[in-house]
Amino acid sequence: MEFLATYGLFGLFVAAFLAATILPLSSEALLLIIIAHSDQFIIPVLIASIGNVLGSQFNYFLGYKGDYLLLKRVLRLSDEQIAKASYRFKKYGTPSLLLAWLPVVGDPLTVVAGLFRVHFLLFTLLVAIGKSGRYILLAWGFHIF
Repeated sequence: MEFLATYGLFGLFVAAFLAATILPLSSEALLLIIIAHSDQFIIPVLIASIGNVLGSQFNYFLGYKGDYLLLKRVLRLSDEQIAKASYRFKKYGTPSLLLAWLPVVGDPLTVVAGLFRVHFLLFTLLVAIGKSGRYILLAWGFHIF
């Protein structure tokens, strides 16, 4: 199990990064497996958080540098997904980035933040709070129960 705790952290980072992109992946199960099979709690949560936030920053830059054609062809976002994310972003503003961890709407929301040129540090702070908070609550709940 030491192997999982050591080398699994790299896999967790990669999974968390990819899960933050438009790819339909999840990193939560791997996080819980690593926590269950090691005495580590803080480091896996930190690694998952960093990977997930960096993945969201990748989305941000795709939106910042890209256009709707890129979003549709490369990221395979539908018009409906882009419209929903844009609507939510316009309606709720920058604080909606605290919900970037949500399935389905969270990833497109980070791309739209790039399209709308949200200040990068503010983007990173809000996304990091939301995504790290999710991992902390998940790991803490798993540890308690």
